Amino acid sequence: MKEHVITNEDRSRVLIQALPYIQRFMGKTVVVKYGGNAMINEDLKKAVIQDLVLLSCVGIRTVLVHGGGPEIETMLKRIGKESRFVNGLRYTDEETIDIVQMVLCGKVNKDLVALIQEAGGKALGLSGLDGALLQARRFTAGGADLGLVGEVVGVNTTVLTDALDRGYIPVVSSVAFGIEGPDRGKSFNVNADTAAAQVARALRAEKLILMTDVKGILRNVEDPDSLISEIARSELDELISQGIVSKGMIPKVDCCKIALDGGVQKAHIIDGRIPHALLLELFTDEGIGTQVVQG
Repeated sequence: MKEHVITNEDRSRVLIQALPYIQRFMGKTVVVKYGGNAMINEDLKKAVIQDLVLLSCVGIRTVLVHGGGPEIETMLKRIGKESRFVNGLRYTDEETIDIVQMVLCGKVNKDLVALIQEAGGKALGLSGLDGALLQARRFTAGGADLGLVGEVVGVNTTVLTDALDRGYIPVVSSVAFGIEGPDRGKSFNVNADTAAAQVARALRAEKLILMTDVKGILRNVEDPDSLISEIARSELDELISQGIVSKGMIPKVDCCKIALDGGVQKAHIIDGRIPHALLLELFTDEGIGTQVVQG
């Protein structure tokens, strides 16, 4: 098979296609939730970091919110602690939250900060504890006790806007500050997707982008070519009732609803397994995932 040669015309066409999107989003805020294979695979991680630095360089105010489930699981196994799940959610006791905080706020967060700075960007590592950035209360699933698992109920945007105004990419780990009663001041393990949605909502961001391990919303989960490229917020509940959106996709869609209902213009579910997925979704006419729009 003859190898396709990228010509100067090809390169210039790509740059010209990106120009109106760069102009449109310059000065706007984009919140990216980073997780899945894109955090584990080193080549994908490098591509994401390059994308984030490029977005910052062209004047897009970018906030990165990350989880780190696999890294937490690895550390728990290393100390011989068995994970326990309640209704699909990790039960978080005092020992586990110490590990979560150590792994997410320490190693994962600072590794990402170092990678962004190595690539020529400016990054500021934060956790939801810093300045009570992410404020949470205890979360229960169907009345079940999940320990120190929280739901985000408030965001201190001052911490983020100060960093953004100074040209930094805030890198936020999904550990939150307890604000209610005897839980005040405690650390809570929170879902990174939901945290990103609440951050986007609080900042009135232009976009929320959820990086996942699927192509986006599919009309038929067995058919990867059935991707829904664009859908209105008002149609999401119908997709759930019809069973088109089910299982692990429901929480992702719920996060899109949280963001759009709070004033975010668009939410995107994209496949983080594709190199440079962020640039392809933001700066090309076709995009690569599902775009959820207000109306």
